[in-house]
Amino acid sequence: MGEWQLFDAVQRGVLHAMNPFTLYWAGKMPASVFLSSYPLGLRNPHEWDVFFYSLGGLEIARAEFAKFNMMYVGPIHHGPNIIHSKVPIRSIDDFKGRKMRVPGGMVAELFSAAGAKTTLLPGSEIFPALEKGTIDVADYVGPAINYALGFHQVTKYISMGPPGFMSIYQPVDLMDLTVGMKQWNALSKEMKQFVEMEIHVYSDIHHAKIQKADQEAWVEFEKAGSIVTRLGEEDVARFTELAVPLWYNWANKDKTAARVFKIQLDYMMSGSLGYVNPDMIKGQRLKWS
Repeated sequence: MGEWQLFDAVQRGVLHAMNPFTLYWAGKMPASVFLSSYPLGLRNPHEWDVFFYSLGGLEIARAEFAKFNMMYVGPIHHGPNIIHSKVPIRSIDDFKGRKMRVPGGMVAELFSAAGAKTTLLPGSEIFPALEKGTIDVADYVGPAINYALGFHQVTKYISMGPPGFMSIYQPVDLMDLTVGMKQWNALSKEMKQFVEMEIHVYSDIHHAKIQKADQEAWVEFEKAGSIVTRLGEEDVARFTELAVPLWYNWANKDKTAARVFKIQLDYMMSGSLGYVNPDMIKGQRLKWS
């Protein structure tokens, strides 16, 4: 079964549960764009934990998935996404005209706004597309998985953000565990609590182990001759200018999306983070607040 079919399969009861990248459901559920990291938004795993477990994000996510007869058990941290390319990408301008695989949603719109010719492909089709030259550039997950998939065999360059900002567009690629509501309700109260607690623990361990595997993969990429290029802070500023209106466009798709985004925006504008200031969002408005 393909990745894009999981949502419908769980909703119909063909599958009892799924562990997908939450972003995949942007077309069905606009709020899901804000249930996984998005361009220039929250940038670290602990910030997402604050959102889900302290600012009401988990309750909102569960209410939204319940509309589709599913139980959103909890988020699962993956790692930053990176970009593999046949040509060096050292600035935002280098994306212009490039045929680029992206996961869809706001990420696709961001790179389209930067001039890339974006296309949506499942992970299994990225290697052959790069090999054939159907695409020049591909976003996918992190170093360990991408090395295992052989991306170093069909690309020479890896593009990332400035030091400490590995991915400006999906710095914390969140997955989740979602269970069909019928199957979830069949569990005892104690088992439900156990599963919820275990998902939180699994998220932490899963994320840490991926980071360890990534460290090992970087060594292998270097041996393979892959060259890492980084965007500069000026590119981050230019991408932010493109991202802000996209934030609002997606938030204004429905009331739940607006509610989720407003929580995150307030957090990003707070003294705790300071990623956003009033000048950056001047002229932007939410339909619901």
